[in-house]
Amino acid sequence: MSAHGDPIPMTSRAGGPLTGTAHVPGDKSISHRALILGALSVGETTVTGLLEGQDVLDTARAMRAFGAEVARDDDGTWHIYGVGVGGFAEPDQVIDCGNSGTGVRLIMGAMATCPITVCFTGDASLNGRPMARVTDPLTLFGARATGRAGGRLPMMIEGARTPVPVRYTVPVPSAQVKSAVLLAGLGAPGQTVVIEKEATRDHTERMLAGFGAQITVEHSDEGRVITLTGQPDLRPQTIAVPRDPSSAAFPVCAALITPGSDVLVPNIGLNPTRAGLFETLREMGADLSYENPREEGGEPVADLRARYSPDMHGIEVPPERAASMIDEYPVLSVVAACAQGITKMHGVKELRVKESDRIDAMAQGLRACGVTVEDGPDWWHVTGLGAGNVPGGAVVQSRLDHRIAMSFLCLGLAAQAPVGVDDGGPIATSFPIFEGLMGGLGAHLTRG
Repeated sequence: MSAHGDPIPMTSRAGGPLTGTAHVPGDKSISHRALILGALSVGETTVTGLLEGQDVLDTARAMRAFGAEVARDDDGTWHIYGVGVGGFAEPDQVIDCGNSGTGVRLIMGAMATCPITVCFTGDASLNGRPMARVTDPLTLFGARATGRAGGRLPMMIEGARTPVPVRYTVPVPSAQVKSAVLLAGLGAPGQTVVIEKEATRDHTERMLAGFGAQITVEHSDEGRVITLTGQPDLRPQTIAVPRDPSSAAFPVCAALITPGSDVLVPNIGLNPTRAGLFETLREMGADLSYENPREEGGEPVADLRARYSPDMHGIEVPPERAASMIDEYPVLSVVAACAQGITKMHGVKELRVKESDRIDAMAQGLRACGVTVEDGPDWWHVTGLGAGNVPGGAVVQSRLDHRIAMSFLCLGLAAQAPVGVDDGGPIATSFPIFEGLMGGLGAHLTRG
């Protein structure tokens, strides 16, 4: 069953080329953070380009429950009237974060140093995902967490009454964990220090600085050391959200494997902590170019042009690149299936605990489509069959995971036989216009 209703079976099949301009939605990571930091400021924050997928809408609803005023104009401009750091009110209802791991973990961090008690839940997928990686460091501030076995939702978190700053080394690369600790650090006196051995997406650090927080980033033998001075008066901002590189991955990768395609994806965020997929595709021989590079809102952006690339080849993706493209490995494995040779992906154990076990989901689905896949605890290898040689013909389980569903629908555009997914409903959580956008480019997608 879909996260928000009855299952929506979908099928894709080969047809003509994909051509035109793909205006993908706003960046999901930045959208979540804009709402949360706007709610923690005093005054009005204005946001344009906000991703209006279900994940972000759930975060907007949560900010209202904490006492912030959140409103949307008819032209898509959002206004957040914040309550200030430490000003969250105790909600009178359960905070339902739907399918969003990013939303629930960041919100947990933001409220962990407020003297309130909050109950969190989500859909079946989110309630099966581990939260201890976030709640463990939050207890160091003085918060208390009580959930189901394995640290799973539903979960009650009691915010720290007298929070203390912490020094915390993130055990595995995770922007969600890092960001949760930094957001908790806003409510603690003194300096909270987060150390990450491998750099992850840095939207939180950039946006905290933009809102007026005192935050520094240094590199040492320990790793990347982020120091945040707590209890600031955050200043409201005007934010233009760049378009989401993780969403851009789907029309880009579909164009690369669909004969005759030429697709332009404008205004894509190219933060170096997010652009690993595009670097990897170019190393595989993809005809992918950046046009009109510029900076908007403190984030590097450019227009991406992707053309059909029948001569791509498999590579070994550097494990240290994983953090910059962790959400893009599913669709990368689709491109790998259409390339020549073996593509090796290592250091990706984080994929085992996403909306689904994405390694297993992609491995099982690709095998059903006639592709040879080997996998292990934190790796998988895809043996490419070359352009036009993937048999397809399977109906794949999406496992309530939007990226699994979209990845296999992209594969169907280049396979010899149609590829279906049992439920495309979860796509709405991150990319609500996916079906219409891809159809507008010429993709053959049908429901039922």
